[in-house]
Amino acid sequence: MSETAADQLFLGRQPILDRDQRLYAYELLFRNGSRNFADVTDGVEATATVIANAFTELGVEAALGSHRGFINVDEQFLFSDMLELLPRHAVVLEILETVRPTPAVIERCIALKAAGFTLALDDVIQLEPEFAELLALVEIVKVDIQPLSRVQLMQLAMKLKPMGKHLLAEKVDSREQMEQCLKLGFTLFQGYYFAKPTIISGKKLDHSQISLMKLMGLLLSDADTAEIEAALKPEPGLTINLLRMTNSVGAGSTEKIVSLGHAITVLGRRQLQRWLQLLVFAAGKQNSASNPLLLLAATRGRLMELLAGELRPGDSAFADQAFMAGIMSLMPALVGQPIAEIVAPLGLTTSLREALCEGSGPLGALLRLAESSESGELDQLSAVLAELPGLSPKALNRAQTQALQWSNSIGEEQQG
Repeated sequence: MSETAADQLFLGRQPILDRDQRLYAYELLFRNGSRNFADVTDGVEATATVIANAFTELGVEAALGSHRGFINVDEQFLFSDMLELLPRHAVVLEILETVRPTPAVIERCIALKAAGFTLALDDVIQLEPEFAELLALVEIVKVDIQPLSRVQLMQLAMKLKPMGKHLLAEKVDSREQMEQCLKLGFTLFQGYYFAKPTIISGKKLDHSQISLMKLMGLLLSDADTAEIEAALKPEPGLTINLLRMTNSVGAGSTEKIVSLGHAITVLGRRQLQRWLQLLVFAAGKQNSASNPLLLLAATRGRLMELLAGELRPGDSAFADQAFMAGIMSLMPALVGQPIAEIVAPLGLTTSLREALCEGSGPLGALLRLAESSESGELDQLSAVLAELPGLSPKALNRAQTQALQWSNSIGEEQQG
């Protein structure tokens, strides 16, 4: 059964962080997967329908949790009545740089603001006089820092700050850029600097992380419960953290955990393995619950697990490996070590090791699919989907939404 253009929606998302590097929002990247609008008489209406459906059928609003979703708005969509179907409290309308500030555009923005929408202006690199009226209406100004020199960025920030707007630095690629923007008074940040191995260089796995990886190895080798408990006993901090996480809503159980053996019994080995994988990222890090890398790892792992279930229904071993591939793929960014060194002592299966180190096999394709969906790179995403027959764009979107909701439940529970 073929899907309609409105169904063939790719839902990408990019995290937006605050000054403390805590997750503030996601930019939601809506793309039409087929690139074929031949059967759509009104492209704007189709786009609006797709987005509206995303907040109903796909449950994006629930998946965002307490975080907002930034949505790109071009001039045609700005004037669409269907825009007003979106939940005002859950979205930020990001007006693209291609929208010229005509009197009609200004009037429409005034009406949307009065209706309760939050407005942002995208890709600002200089203050043009014709944008003054539109700039006064928005609450958030997104500054593209890539084409600007340090001096140009400083001059632009000095002009914007007196206007009382939230300044969002986008396309932040390095810690140096992050620190400069912090000094200039930016309050929001977007980019993949936190997920690049070059940013956190030379950091070795601490004792807790090594212990967690050993525990994961025991689980993968099907060690008995007593051996797993014995490995946990020298790590009281990890034990307490594990018990606390087991008691959380993310475990899917209302039963309170009172001992290690009880935790292992209640969780089961597959779920215990997932918590251990997530704890690798949390070990020794303050405010780890809102660490964007932790949330990205949780989302990626869960997304790959769900997609593995779509590809091979009933194959729990394949789903387990897909989850671990997603989690482990971000370890180089956390510790600044090559993935080959990280996985060497873990005794992973050949298919899992090759997926992580070489990007090969079905697991490697799922990993590339997850990475391209995070970045919103449509060409790459479409190409990888073609390698995975049986996965439809709609199934991908459904899995993305469920994965995001799952990872948000982890962060919110830990914060609580």
